[in-house]
Amino acid sequence: MASFKSKLTASLYAVMSISFWGVSFVSTKAVLGKLDPYSLLVVRFGIGALFLLLLLLMQRHSLRISITHIPHLLILGTMGVFIHQLLQATALLTIDASSAGWLISFSPVFTVVLSIMFLHEKMGLAKVLGTSLAIAGVLFVTTGSGQPLQFSMSIGFLLMLLSTLNWAVYSVLLKSLKLPYPSLLVTFYMCFLGLILTTPFLLRNRGWESLSLMAPAEWAHLLFLGIFVSGIAYWYWGKALRVLDASKVSMFLYLEPLVTLLAAILLLQEKVLLMSAAGGILIILGVVLVNGQLFFISRRN
Repeated sequence: MASFKSKLTASLYAVMSISFWGVSFVSTKAVLGKLDPYSLLVVRFGIGALFLLLLLLMQRHSLRISITHIPHLLILGTMGVFIHQLLQATALLTIDASSAGWLISFSPVFTVVLSIMFLHEKMGLAKVLGTSLAIAGVLFVTTGSGQPLQFSMSIGFLLMLLSTLNWAVYSVLLKSLKLPYPSLLVTFYMCFLGLILTTPFLLRNRGWESLSLMAPAEWAHLLFLGIFVSGIAYWYWGKALRVLDASKVSMFLYLEPLVTLLAAILLLQEKVLLMSAAGGILIILGVVLVNGQLFFISRRN
């Protein structure tokens, strides 16, 4: 039984992951003016893999893994990195980034269903109420930000829907496989696999030609996407899943639209409306209701 301190730490890891992923929409928007989506993925995962490798070497972690676990890492890397990012990049060719960002926040619904089916997690009243509050909050933030939640049944919408389902499956698998390695090592191999699988797109699109055209500010965004979004965020997400239920960790995804909105306000000088603020409060209440209940129980015990 995990202690209150370990659960609180795991929650902080999840919040940090979501914070990085939420800001990533702003950074991605800043870079896509120079790089195509596929070349962007290659550079992101290349920087992320190098950063994680340096961390492993500095901490003197062994890079050795059992041959019996290679299929597990291949599945996780293919789903959580290659397929997930490829679906999103392809979807963004036909739908706008804000619509994609809001849709991602509904991934916890899939995770809750899969966790009940395969991890035998319980669906109590607090989880039902918290999920409902968070969904309502996402809708409030979306409407209040001046970006109404309007989707057309296009291929882009279907791909983003598959992306959210894919992420839910990835989170449940990462939780259930229980690989006997540090989260940092698992994240490195997944990121490295993503680099290998996306490199053909860079070669096809001759993406390296656009790299020389990028300004220092755009390189800063790329470094952020590689180190914090593709590296640290995946690493911390895995650390959170080692302690908390997959369905409870996934609830933090509802914070992503709120983080994206705050980043847009601070970095793009967008205005915040009262409905957006109300939505943000609902999202936070929903996440606290689902996850905070555990902390109070832990303290009483």
